[in-house]
Amino acid sequence: MGERVYSKVLIIDDEPDVCFLFDRILHKRNLKAGHAYNLAEAARAMYSDTPSLVFLDNNLPDGQGIDFIPYLKLHYPQTRVIMVTANDSISDKNRAFQRGADGFLSKPLSLDLINRTLDKIKE
Repeated sequence: MGERVYSKVLIIDDEPDVCFLFDRILHKRNLKAGHAYNLAEAARAMYSDTPSLVFLDNNLPDGQGIDFIPYLKLHYPQTRVIMVTANDSISDKNRAFQRGADGFLSKPLSLDLINRTLDKIKE
């Protein structure tokens, strides 16, 4: 199968530094990203301009990202979801994948970790 191309990326995270890090990495891969700083903004962004890839933080001001995964997978089944969290226990990872996550990133984030995760989820 050919390399999957991500035409649109949405970063759902309330930390500006994390969004900046993702922007820099994605820019080097010739990808532009939109941002949502909470789940309500994310739902609007998904509806108005559906991305092919989402980086989803778990701890957001209006809820848990992990609880948003089933909504994303139900309404946008083609969108790939990478869970981003500081809580990286085996049970947290299992829960994220059971809910439909395509990848899992543990904080603290690094350039190498993000790039390896992007490469890993390509089809």
